[in-house]
Amino acid sequence: MKNSVSLGILLTTLAYMAFTFHDAIIKVLASTIPVWQILFFRSLTILVGCLAYGRGKLVRQTMRSPIIKPMIARSILLLCAWLSYYSAASRLQLAEVTTLYYAAPVVGTLLAWFILKEKVTPARWLAVGVGFVGVLIACNPIGLTISWPVYLALQAAVLWACAMVLLRKTSLHEKTIIQLAVSNVFFLAMTGVAVIWTWRTPDMTQLALLIATGVVAGCAQFALFEGMRQAPVSVLAPFEYSSLIWAFLLGYLIWADIPTPNVVVGAAMILGAGLIIIVSEKLRRRITA
Repeated sequence: MKNSVSLGILLTTLAYMAFTFHDAIIKVLASTIPVWQILFFRSLTILVGCLAYGRGKLVRQTMRSPIIKPMIARSILLLCAWLSYYSAASRLQLAEVTTLYYAAPVVGTLLAWFILKEKVTPARWLAVGVGFVGVLIACNPIGLTISWPVYLALQAAVLWACAMVLLRKTSLHEKTIIQLAVSNVFFLAMTGVAVIWTWRTPDMTQLALLIATGVVAGCAQFALFEGMRQAPVSVLAPFEYSSLIWAFLLGYLIWADIPTPNVVVGAAMILGAGLIIIVSEKLRRRITA
């Protein structure tokens, strides 16, 4: 159990780091390539990788999976979450949509306690709370009022949290490679319809970035799915906040965005949230050993 939880934390942290790199590539591409087309190439690249690894055996195992319906339901939740998030992001400032979206770990912890019957310790609640306050300080949303984009951002957070809880349930009963295949077949079908109407022929540089998006996203999804197999949702939820730190770091390295003092303070609190979980889990294992 000790190695399992530690591995889950490591994989989840790496997953959110990779997702941040993935978002940075999308930001570069999105100015010239439609988002639907980016998502299509991402899913196509991941699916090709899965098939190259699993071949015909993967296809047969996927078709015969006893939990194919829950995996498709999770994919629907993820697609709806992303559509809600992108719709909100087009109308809200980055700080606003980020803060609202990071309600997801709080909702995820609540759902893990209510649906999965996980025992959420006070330390886990504290970590989620500290991390969320850190996001509030770092993003510093001012003048936020209730509106349709605000609702969409909150909806994205709730849908993502529901998808993560369902991912925890499915990951305990099915291989990660099969889950990757199911998710990306679904996304490929959904985005493929939109690509017909929004297609723009990419040049060689754009094509390389499109493939890179799929490679990075594939690694991120694999790490996230496998991480959820190793540790409870309430343990892993606060580590979603770590992606904000990577976002600010990439913003500085790529676009020369200088972090303000409130970003530094918020980032420190987010790191503190992760340390609370790591230390509390170590203490809990010592007590129960």
